[in-house]
Amino acid sequence: MTDVPPATAAPADRAAPVETIRPAGHPVTGDDPALRAAYRLCRRRTKDQDPAEYALIQMVPAALRPALHALWAAANDLDDLGDDRTAPAAERAARVEAWITALHRELPTGSSPDPVRHALVDTANRWRLDLSELRDAMAQVQDDTHGRHFADWAEWRTWGRDNLLPWFGQVRTVFDRAGVPVALRLDTREAYEEFLDGVRLTDILTDLSADLAQGDLLLPAEALDLHPGSAADLAQRRWSPAVAALITQLTGLARQWVTQEALTRGMHPGPATVLDTMAALLRAQLDAVDAAGPALLRSPPRPALRTRARVLAPARARAALAWSLTPLTVPPPQHPGTHKAPEPALPAPTSAFLRPPPHPSGERAPDIPSDDLPTHVAVIMDGNGRWAQQRGLPRHEGHRAGAGAVREVVHGALDIGLRHLTLYTFSTENWHRDPEEVDAILDLLRRELDENPFRDLDVRMRWHGRAGRLPPDLVDVLHLRERTTRARTGLTLTMCIDYGGRDELTRAAAALAGRARAGHLEPGLIAEDDFARHLPHPDMPDVDLLWRTGGEQRVSNFLPWHTAYAELHFTPGLWPDADRRDLWQAVTAYTHRQRRHGSTPDTAPADGPSADRCSTAPVAGPGG
Repeated sequence: MTDVPPATAAPADRAAPVETIRPAGHPVTGDDPALRAAYRLCRRRTKDQDPAEYALIQMVPAALRPALHALWAAANDLDDLGDDRTAPAAERAARVEAWITALHRELPTGSSPDPVRHALVDTANRWRLDLSELRDAMAQVQDDTHGRHFADWAEWRTWGRDNLLPWFGQVRTVFDRAGVPVALRLDTREAYEEFLDGVRLTDILTDLSADLAQGDLLLPAEALDLHPGSAADLAQRRWSPAVAALITQLTGLARQWVTQEALTRGMHPGPATVLDTMAALLRAQLDAVDAAGPALLRSPPRPALRTRARVLAPARARAALAWSLTPLTVPPPQHPGTHKAPEPALPAPTSAFLRPPPHPSGERAPDIPSDDLPTHVAVIMDGNGRWAQQRGLPRHEGHRAGAGAVREVVHGALDIGLRHLTLYTFSTENWHRDPEEVDAILDLLRRELDENPFRDLDVRMRWHGRAGRLPPDLVDVLHLRERTTRARTGLTLTMCIDYGGRDELTRAAAALAGRARAGHLEPGLIAEDDFARHLPHPDMPDVDLLWRTGGEQRVSNFLPWHTAYAELHFTPGLWPDADRRDLWQAVTAYTHRQRRHGSTPDTAPADGPSADRCSTAPVAGPGG
């Protein structure tokens, strides 16, 4: 596991207490001897097990190093438990689960008998880290105990990013809490993730001998198949022309990924220097892999000390100058017995997510057979501003109240087993509103995402829209929620933020035109399936039910492709008054519709078409 100051800062916790500047000479790790010993152990392990990582951490301000050592040591401890082949897979998985369970139990106490977890708990509490963001990464370590096989690079990237990005996110939050003005430009996000792909591939090539010794080959079949025989040769730890060609190709690919010159452009010079230095050390490591030849299959190659010195010496001087000009805000050391776990803490490790809380009225969800449920419900949440004006409140108070309705409706979707729920959160046209209202909406979105109210529920979160006009920190936390919930299989909640239906279609058309110009598509043979594959979210299913609150009866440029055959349901109640019962009523009404998709029914209903089957007139729900 590699942790360095990342290229993006997490949104600040505006509700948190004001941090204090660390007085000169005050020990960063506090006066508790056990805690100081725990941090020293994390530092020593980092230095002994990954000298390059240790050298990079030494390039950041001293006040931040203990937290980074604790994060690195924790991730490494967890990986070591999963990789310990002296124990069978089931036992290793049980040990990983026990480690995670202990961490959950220890966070509220602020202490742990395990020194590495002791340091991690203190780091999490002091820097107000939300360790729930590590849940999927930790669960992946459990899954890895049973072995990993990748069909292609896409599968391999998902695995690597799901493991690395959450840990890097914790480091990012430490820097944000310290007040370091670091932000990842929107146009370099993919470069950043590709850089981490290069980190992962370099680590795999370096550790190839150890992985092969325990029967692991963490490379995708797509890469191995280009060099017939290489997989069998590697399994036998036999150096062959096919293996040599494979290693040459992979080191070249890794060099390409770690060389992202635009990544640090415009970044704070401290983290920029660390990232540039990290890239240089990775390239030196890849040179050592290339030079190792057959020895690569016997032991990990290392660059010469003089090579590392040539990279590190000038980088240390540049980093020291950059940080000397940067004031830091550091939380004070905790004292024994005064630790208080932040909210949220790490959820209890369990294979089952929590159920949503019951409705305050005690009313239970209708029992709707799964075959009758719509697969995808889309909602236009209209009426926030009018709700506030009716009460003599500023419009942004209506949006605040509407956030509570969102939580309620998500709970209701989980109650009935809905698979897809898409919310029209902020449209491209909403930018024309008063700037103060726009700022209030975006700030509310940011705070809701920071609070992460669905962290313990089986909700996969996705974002649909454009990034260019949104604040970078909002985009950052949107991507974070997408990454950390990617493996969830319950409700997929898609938030359309800076979304416009015509914009979506225009982007798909542009992508099709580019493919046709490149000769990959014949314009005269383009079909609907081709168009659908070029939409920003090609895997989004068609909308079965479109529900709009607020009394208006129009679709407002919302999901025009996906709603072509949607049933429409309009209700007069304003969105802040909606709750899960309104969703249940909308879905129940949907089950009474006769969906024909242009065909003729076999038999007409005996009583003729009923109002609830054919009408799109407003239906008042509990919120109306």
